[in-house]
Amino acid sequence: MAVLPIIKYGNSILRLESERIKVIDNEIKQLARDMIETMQASEGIGLAAPQVARSLALITIDLSLIDENEKPAAFINPKILEKEGEIVMEEGCLSVPGIKEEVTRPERIRIVYQTVNSETVDTWVDGLLARVLQHEVDHLYGVLFVDRINIFRKKMLTKQLKQIAKEEKESQKAAA
Repeated sequence: MAVLPIIKYGNSILRLESERIKVIDNEIKQLARDMIETMQASEGIGLAAPQVARSLALITIDLSLIDENEKPAAFINPKILEKEGEIVMEEGCLSVPGIKEEVTRPERIRIVYQTVNSETVDTWVDGLLARVLQHEVDHLYGVLFVDRINIFRKKMLTKQLKQIAKEEKESQKAAA
């Protein structure tokens, strides 16, 4: 397994729509394991493949930092089918370091996805899992949580966001 570099705000990969995964092979399973390791090393609770520079419809979630009974999981080709209710919670993102903001999202969702064992799951979820799934599914469509905050709050964050983008651009140049 490997800890992968997490790309930051300003990297164009974060704005692409991810490709659906057609075959869940060993490469996809390894990517899921690496993403879980990366997420845990960064003390995150969710990570989408675009955040590790892979434009694929794969997300990983590990809520064990909050609830020790939870186990990490991978969600392949997730799609939100229905939404209910509304709740406001603070969100942050490994690709937008140092920024946390209130985001309004549905409280309960019906989601369909595949597991790493190619099983299709269609289920309703709520609470923190629903929140994290929505945040990570957004990544698969090129949407970041800062796109969902109040326009005035986003304007106030412009300087910070530009700085994160500048640092990401410099990091990309150094890696090239």
